[in-house]
Amino acid sequence: MNDPKSNLNDNLQIRTKQFALRIINLVSSLPNATVSTAIKRQLIRSGTSVAANTRAAFRGRSKKEYRAKLGIVVEEADESLLWMELLVEGKIISKNKINDLMEETNTLISIFVSLLKKKE
Repeated sequence: MNDPKSNLNDNLQIRTKQFALRIINLVSSLPNATVSTAIKRQLIRSGTSVAANTRAAFRGRSKKEYRAKLGIVVEEADESLLWMELLVEGKIISKNKINDLMEETNTLISIFVSLLKKKE
């Protein structure tokens, strides 16, 4: 019998890894201007951290560690969204090129906030 919690964990790990790969692809497509280089570094760090901390959360040794890692996932996803907003508002990239990724970021934030609230 499949464990629904295990399936959710696996699905979120896959989804956040795909998110990280999309961030990597986005960053590699950006121009090498000085300002975009600073944003690229921050975005790659926060975007890949979402996947890394999701994995760590589901391997957590305690509920406290699980909650802490989920909190980091939310913070890093929100930070990633900020960097994407700055790319758009700074006219480094058009919104239509990253709108789907921004929507996925908002969805991931909602999912992880919901998981945090369930564990309270």
